[in-house]
Amino acid sequence: MWLVRPRKQSRLGRIAIVALLGGLFILGACQLPGALQAHARPTGRAVPNLLLIIADDQSGFCLGAAGDQRGATPHLDALARQGVLFDRTFCNSPLCTSSRQSFITGLLPHASGVTRLETRLPEKALTLGGWLSILGYRTAAIGKMHFNGPSRHGFDIRIDVAQWLAHLQQHPPEGGDHRKEWRPFSDPATVWLNARCEDHGLPTQAMESTFFVDRAIEYMNQNRGHPFAMIVSFYDPHAPFRFPREWRGRYRPQQFSVSPISERDREEQPRIFHNLTDDDFRGIQAAYYTSLSFMDFQTGRLIQALEDSGLASDTLVVFLSDNGYMLGQHGRVEKNCFYEPAVRVPLIMRWPGHLARGKHILDMVELVDLFPTVCSLLNVPAPSGLQGIDLSPLIQGKPGAKGRDVVFSEYNESEEAMVRADRFKLIVGSGRRERKDHLESGRPLSGPFQRLFDLEHDPDETIDLSGDARLDPVRNGLLHRMYERLVSTWIGPEPIPPGLSELEQIHWCLTPRDK
Repeated sequence: MWLVRPRKQSRLGRIAIVALLGGLFILGACQLPGALQAHARPTGRAVPNLLLIIADDQSGFCLGAAGDQRGATPHLDALARQGVLFDRTFCNSPLCTSSRQSFITGLLPHASGVTRLETRLPEKALTLGGWLSILGYRTAAIGKMHFNGPSRHGFDIRIDVAQWLAHLQQHPPEGGDHRKEWRPFSDPATVWLNARCEDHGLPTQAMESTFFVDRAIEYMNQNRGHPFAMIVSFYDPHAPFRFPREWRGRYRPQQFSVSPISERDREEQPRIFHNLTDDDFRGIQAAYYTSLSFMDFQTGRLIQALEDSGLASDTLVVFLSDNGYMLGQHGRVEKNCFYEPAVRVPLIMRWPGHLARGKHILDMVELVDLFPTVCSLLNVPAPSGLQGIDLSPLIQGKPGAKGRDVVFSEYNESEEAMVRADRFKLIVGSGRRERKDHLESGRPLSGPFQRLFDLEHDPDETIDLSGDARLDPVRNGLLHRMYERLVSTWIGPEPIPPGLSELEQIHWCLTPRDK
C-alpha cells in the first residue's frame, strides 16, 4: 500500500509512487502532471467528476425503489430511475468504521487493518480520494468519514462536525439551540434510540446535514473548470435518528408494526434491548424513517444543485450506505450482526448518457467492489492490490458479465463472519471473545458455532439448519468459500500459523489485530 500525501512521505514512499506512476506512463495509461488530459473523451466531453454520497445505517430494504412503501426516499428513488440500482449489495462489515475503511481502500476489513469501531485508518493506507488526487483530481471529503484521526488520507479538503459546530456558534439558530447530548449505552436504550421520536432541537437551516450540503454545493461551483472527486457523507439516519423541528410528525409510531421475537431471538438478543416494549420499537422506527426522509431531502438538494450547475452530464454519481440496520427484527436495533437488514445496503450509480436509465442489477455485489468499479467508469487506472471486482462490465451489460456467486462480510468484534450464496447463508463464529461493543447477550460464551439459513424458504432467517445432516454439503461448501476468501486476502501483521484446520484458520483470521 502506498503513501498518499507526497509531502509527508518517506524517501521509500516517494520512490514507490514514482515507480508506480512511471509504470503507468510506460503503459500509456497516464502522464503527469496532465494525467487526466489523457483520459478526456474523444467526443470532447470533459473528464468526468465523481460525486459519492454516503448514508449512515440505511438498510437496503429502506428504499422505495427496492419496494419500501413508506415514501421516505423520493429523491433516491428518482436517482435510481435515472441510473442503475444494484438490488443485492452487501457491506463487508456491519459496522460503520470497518465498512467505510474497507470500501474507501478497496480492501476487506481484515486487510485494511480496521476491524473495530475506534481503530484509526493507518496513515499509509491508499484511499480512493488519495488515488484520484495523485491522478490529478481535486478531492474533498465532506461529512462522516470515520478515519478516527486527524489525517485527510489523500483528500485535499476535509470538512466534518468540528467545522459545523464552529459555524453553528458563529450563526446561532433561529429559535435557539436545544440539542441534547447523545449518550449511547449510558442513557436507557429508549433515550439514545429516540423511542419518543423527538426532534434534534434545531431548525432545518442549522442542521449538520444542511451545512454539509451547502459546503458541497460551494465546492462544486468553485471547481467547474477542473475534474473533482467529492464525497458527501451524512450522519443520518444513524441513531439517535436526528431530524429538524420542521420534520416532527412526518412519521408516527402507530404507523409501524413490531416484528415477532422468538424464544431463540430472546436468548441471543443483546441485553441492552431486553426492556424495549412494542411501543418503543414503533417509536424507534418512526424516528428512523423521519431521519431517513430528512437525509433523502438533503440528497435531493445536492442532486438538484448538480443539475443546476450544468455538471450533471459530466459527473458519475454514486449513492450507498455503509451498512444496513435492524429495526426490531429479531428484537434488535443495531447493525452488528449478519441478518439481511443489517448487511444489505443500497447502491445506485447514475451518469447521464453513459449508464443505462432505470436498470436493476440482480447479481450480488459487495461494497469492496466500489473502488475498482469507479476507476473503470472514470476511465482511470486502478492501483494494484485491490480486493474488489470491477462491476462495469455488469453495468454495461456485456456478454458473460456477472457479479458474485458468494458474498462475504466480517464482524471481528465478536469474531464472526458470513458467506451468502443465492439461496443459503452461513454464519460462523468462534464464540470465545468477550465483545466490547455493549451488545453482549449476558449469557456465557457459547464456544464455536455455525448458523445456516435457507433464504429462499425462510427469508426472515428464523430457522437454523446447521444441524441438518442433509445440508452438510451446502454448509461445508460455504465454509470452504469463507476459508478461501479470508486466506487469499490475508494481509496482516503476522502470517497465518501453519498446521491449523480450515475452520481453525477462519477463527484465527477473525480475531481483531488492529493497531
